[in-house]
Amino acid sequence: MKNKGFTLIELMIVVAIVGIITSIAYPTYMGFVKNGTRSAAQSDLMALAAAMQRHKAANFSYEGAADGGANTGAPAVFHAHSPSSEPVANKQYSLTISTVTGNGTSYLLLATPVSGTAQASDGKLYYFSDGRKGWDKNNDGTLGNAEYCWKC
Repeated sequence: MKNKGFTLIELMIVVAIVGIITSIAYPTYMGFVKNGTRSAAQSDLMALAAAMQRHKAANFSYEGAADGGANTGAPAVFHAHSPSSEPVANKQYSLTISTVTGNGTSYLLLATPVSGTAQASDGKLYYFSDGRKGWDKNNDGTLGNAEYCWKC
């Protein structure tokens, strides 16, 4: 009588193959997730920039656009969450109005990765009132010449 089934060696080979495939696929998958989350933060910055333009149209200045009428800090709009992301408990980036200069004629917006999330080491995203964009890709706290873009 012939037994049907798998031997232990055959099962171990299958487990090894699945492990190899997983070790290759998982980092690639996480890269796609980080890129997607960064794209959502870029969209959030553009939505905040549009809100800043609406604020300036109503007030003739960017001053006072932060929460509580302040010039900098969490924006009055989207202060609890980013508009394109999940609920606030799952947020990956915090939006802030970093600076308002020139008597309220220019600004700098930041999307800062939330610590303790997968994005924490991804670097800040910048949006300047003159339309320049930046991504601190190497996460050193400054924008180098090659980092004045979002798709560097």
